[in-house]
Amino acid sequence: MQPNRPGRPDPRAAAQQAQMAAAMAGAVDLAAVKARSEAAARAQAAPPPSASAPAGAPGAAVVDVTEATFQAEVLDRSFQVPVVLDLWAEWCGPCKQLSPVLERLAAEGGGSWVLAKVDVDANPALAQGLRVQGIPAVKAVWQGQLVAEFSGAIPEEQARQFVDELVRATTGGVVPGAEPDAAGGEEDPRLDAAEAALERGDLAGAEAAYRAILDAEPDHPVAGLALRQVQLFRRADEAGPDALATADAAPDDVAAQTRAADFLLGTGNVEAAFDRLLDVVRRTSGEDRDRARTHLVELFAVVGDEDPRVGAARRQLMAALF
Repeated sequence: MQPNRPGRPDPRAAAQQAQMAAAMAGAVDLAAVKARSEAAARAQAAPPPSASAPAGAPGAAVVDVTEATFQAEVLDRSFQVPVVLDLWAEWCGPCKQLSPVLERLAAEGGGSWVLAKVDVDANPALAQGLRVQGIPAVKAVWQGQLVAEFSGAIPEEQARQFVDELVRATTGGVVPGAEPDAAGGEEDPRLDAAEAALERGDLAGAEAAYRAILDAEPDHPVAGLALRQVQLFRRADEAGPDALATADAAPDDVAAQTRAADFLLGTGNVEAAFDRLLDVVRRTSGEDRDRARTHLVELFAVVGDEDPRVGAARRQLMAALF
C-alpha cells in the first residue's frame, strides 16, 4: 500500500490499533496450546466422523468405548467434534429407551458429533472417573473437557435440543473433512501483505488481503481465523471505550452488549467480554438469547479453543442453555 493512498489510518489510530492487536496476541495462553497439542494432532490425523461408517469402525458416528479406547475415541476425537457419552448397562431399562434415541440422532447428525457408548459394568474405572451417580447418564465432551450433562431417560425432543445446542455452541455444525496442510500457510507469501498491513495499523488493508486469499482458497488454514481476528479489531476500534457506558446504560440492548464485548475482547479483556455475553444469554430468551449466543461463539473462534478461558466459558454457556 502506498503511503498517500486514501483511507490509511492516521498515526494515532494506527498506534491504537497496533496496541489492540498486541493485547489480543498476549491474551492467548501459549502454554495451554503446547500442553494440548498432542491430542489435537492425533485428532487431525484421525479420519473424520461419518454417519455412513459402520458402527464401531474408525470415524463412525456411534462407537463403543472402553477404558483402553477412551483417549482416542473420546478425548482425542473431541478436538474434531463434540463427543456425547452415553453411560449405560445391560440391566438398565431406561438406558434401553434413551440409547436408541441418541444413536438415531447421531446418525442424523452426519458426523457433526459422535456418540460414545460406555458400558459402566464393563468399564468401572471410567464410570468412577466420570463421577457417574446413576444411569442412564449423558455427558458432553469438547476439546478434552466436560461441557454439559444430564441424567435419566428424557424425551427425544429434549435429547435433540441437547445435541443441537451442543453442536451450535461448539462447532456450529461444521463437519470436519480433509483438512489442508496447516504448515503450508506458514510460508504462504500472500500472507506477507496482510501481516504488513497489520503491522502498520491498516486493518482495512489487512482485511482486504485476507479476503483475497479466501476468495482464491476458501479452506486456507490461516486466513480464515486471521480474517475473524481483524474483523474483531475493526469492530472494537469502531465501538471505542464509549461502548461500555452505552451497554451499561442499556442492559437489555443486545446490540449494545455485543459491541461492548467486541471492545473488551479487542483490548485483551477476554473474560470480561465472555462474561458480558454470558450474562445476556442467562437473562434473555428467544431471538435475543440466540443473537447473544451466536456472537459469543464467534468470539470463542477468535480466541481459539486451545485457550482455557474459552473452555471455561463454553461450559458456562452450556449450563446457561440448559
